[in-house]
Amino acid sequence: MTGTGTPRPAAEADTAAQEPAARKPAARLTARDLTLSYEERTVVEGLDLDVPTGAVTVVVGPNACGKSTLLRALGRLLRPRRGAVLLDGTDLAKIPTRKIAQSLGLLPQTPVAPEAITVGDLVARGRQPHQRWWQQWSAEDERAVAEAMTRTDVAVLADRPVDELSGGQRQRVWIAMALAQETDLLLLDEPTTYLDIAHQVEVLDLVRQLNHERDRTVVAVLHDLNQAARYADHLVAMKAGRIVAQGRPGDVVTADLVREVFGLDSVVVPDPVTGSPLVVPGRPWEGDSRQ
Repeated sequence: MTGTGTPRPAAEADTAAQEPAARKPAARLTARDLTLSYEERTVVEGLDLDVPTGAVTVVVGPNACGKSTLLRALGRLLRPRRGAVLLDGTDLAKIPTRKIAQSLGLLPQTPVAPEAITVGDLVARGRQPHQRWWQQWSAEDERAVAEAMTRTDVAVLADRPVDELSGGQRQRVWIAMALAQETDLLLLDEPTTYLDIAHQVEVLDLVRQLNHERDRTVVAVLHDLNQAARYADHLVAMKAGRIVAQGRPGDVVTADLVREVFGLDSVVVPDPVTGSPLVVPGRPWEGDSRQ
């Protein structure tokens, strides 16, 4: 019934119910029946995933659960043993590397820089997918590199060799390179590694800003469940190579899930700043001598 007491036609009601789904953009990056292995050791098995377009998706789970392995497959760094990763409906294995690099940027967990390369030159490598033999460098490339270095606070390091930097500085340089690539899809494997808490927040705020202002689709692997709950639109919890739960952090992060995935008793309360779920570990084991 409507507010005036007039019955609503069934066809109209059905159409209205379908409208939100119709307006939702289709997932550009998906995984279907994905099985991933290292030699004979299977790490991920039979996994299906739709990465929400225009959202920040964060993957969490205990060590060795397959988070980084999944991200490597999404970025075509690891060939599936079975199943496929699809970009706009096409198997990644069938898409030319340059075309993938123009749509999908990846920051792996342990990137290695060429020996003696400077910060400016490394960040500039993020522009390679956009260049052609007749146009090696452009004003657009210059703008993208300068903006990426400014956003990550590494512009003052432009002439420094990367191998002379601290771990935190190097991590920000790698993030700058990924940003300079200016792809619609961005995959980040532990982007806050080596960073102090202030720079962790800065990087994750930047990721959120890129998502909001430029509609970037982001998939990030994070160890910190509370950071994941604060910054994710879509949270994916993994254990032993499978997805245990996924959805909005407010729906996914519960004491039962934390116990199932991490083996930890906890209390989940609203974050006093953002209202997102905040996991407070339970009391330590009574026999722990550190009490």
